[in-house]
Amino acid sequence: MQSIFQHLIEFVIIFPAIVLHEISHGYVAYRLGDATAKRAGRLTLNPLAHIDPIGTVVLPITMLVLSGGSYFFGWAKPVPIDPRNFRDERTGMLLTGIAGPGMNVVLALVAGLVSRAFPAAVFAPGQFTSIGSLLLFFCYGNLVLAFFNLIPIPPLDGSRVVQWFLPDTARNTYSSIARYGFVILIGATWMIPGLFGAYLAVTVVPIFGLLTGAQ
Repeated sequence: MQSIFQHLIEFVIIFPAIVLHEISHGYVAYRLGDATAKRAGRLTLNPLAHIDPIGTVVLPITMLVLSGGSYFFGWAKPVPIDPRNFRDERTGMLLTGIAGPGMNVVLALVAGLVSRAFPAAVFAPGQFTSIGSLLLFFCYGNLVLAFFNLIPIPPLDGSRVVQWFLPDTARNTYSSIARYGFVILIGATWMIPGLFGAYLAVTVVPIFGLLTGAQ
């Protein structure tokens, strides 16, 4: 079982990818006519601007302690977006939604391909003994971020993809569960531990192997 300290190291390593995920949302929104994130100072690489006291600090540490160091969950401060500023609100929400996971896929692609220059690297989360092992973890972590955020439960990014296909009435009803979204996610993964692992096994694991050649 990994220690709490090892998980905290993992979170620190992957946090830049979380920051770039959020910046991507804001940048695409800006390009589509919404400057809300820019005015809020969120189009910056400064990690302090993206730390959410609850989602980035309190909740991950609490869950690590309560789970004995085996599980944690967290997020960065969401980038503010005002869809009323988009020229096409429905398409604007779709594009800003997929921008974050898209950034994580690009980061995973780069890290995965570069890791092939270190054929002896071993993928062992929490154990970073070489540049190669660090690259493997960064690739895997970005794929987890991408596919986790593509889960179609509001307010995750996958819900914006689903909303693009829904008529207005159904879209408003679907969006209304956003206030309970994280409660549903945390509850489901806590009560059914194998559920998230099974999801990663059919999404992240095959792509990770394809990019890195690692087993």
